[in-house]
Amino acid sequence: MQLKALASAVALSLLSLSAAHAAEEKSVAVTAIVEHPALDAVRDGVQAALKDAGYEAGKNLKWQYQSAQGNTGTAAQIARKFIGDKPDAIVAIATPSAQAAVAATKNVPVVFSAVTDPVAAKLVPGWEASKINVTGVSDLLVLEKQIALIKEVVPTAKRVGMVYNPGEANSVVVVKQLQKLLPEAGLTLVEAAAPRTVDVGSAARSLVGKVDVIYTNTDNNVVSAYESLVKVGQEAKIPLIASDTDSVKRGAIAALGINYRDLGEQTGRMVVRILKGEKPGDIKPETSDKLELFVNPGAAEQQGVKLPQALVDKAAQVVQ
Repeated sequence: MQLKALASAVALSLLSLSAAHAAEEKSVAVTAIVEHPALDAVRDGVQAALKDAGYEAGKNLKWQYQSAQGNTGTAAQIARKFIGDKPDAIVAIATPSAQAAVAATKNVPVVFSAVTDPVAAKLVPGWEASKINVTGVSDLLVLEKQIALIKEVVPTAKRVGMVYNPGEANSVVVVKQLQKLLPEAGLTLVEAAAPRTVDVGSAARSLVGKVDVIYTNTDNNVVSAYESLVKVGQEAKIPLIASDTDSVKRGAIAALGINYRDLGEQTGRMVVRILKGEKPGDIKPETSDKLELFVNPGAAEQQGVKLPQALVDKAAQVVQ
């Protein structure tokens, strides 16, 4: 009888511990429109911030990650699947995935990241606390600084080419802003549409002979296929300037951009606040003001220009 009582006590104790663990465990589901270095860095930064706050996958955190592989239909399927799993928060990386998640739920907290203009993308009504289930971190850049970089790298430039996906809200916002800002700097914008990743190379080739420099924002189609853009830049001697610093490692001449690992950690800290009980609608969307300059002198030579030494000297990273 004593053994039975002891066994029962142990069993009850184990059940109690199991229930306590289940009660403590949190669930975070992460979705990205595509995999490329910048978005991968956001994902990893989110996970690192969660771990720093004591939420670790396999211990007290259920962590899910799925990429839509560039397909908006797949992004919607992933969003619906995640909603069914009832996580404590969904992290949606890049505008198409964020739009899919926000369209799929009004209840599950959604934290967007790497979204240039969440208001234009209709994720939140404004830059104040949304009072709905959505908040997040934007990678919005001050375009005047991007234009200044273009002029510093290619002082003689008059025509700026831009390859972008007209179906991506982030890119459309940037194009509209550049159409207004470039003429004020004595420059004009020449656009080339790349609705799919496979269109990036042909869109870049369509700019040959029409532009003096090509600027790229964080358009996911373009970043995913950046090597095809670099090939055109090298062959036609058209300098490439990016806003994604990882693109410099892949062949852009220079980029003044956000550290996406830092952006992910900033996003992760926001998720932690939600896991600890704050409502997403009470948290204002944030931006990052930590810009880094990356330069690639070797790529500059291949694309027919020489970087000013003053620019190289002030770079956070010189890619060789």
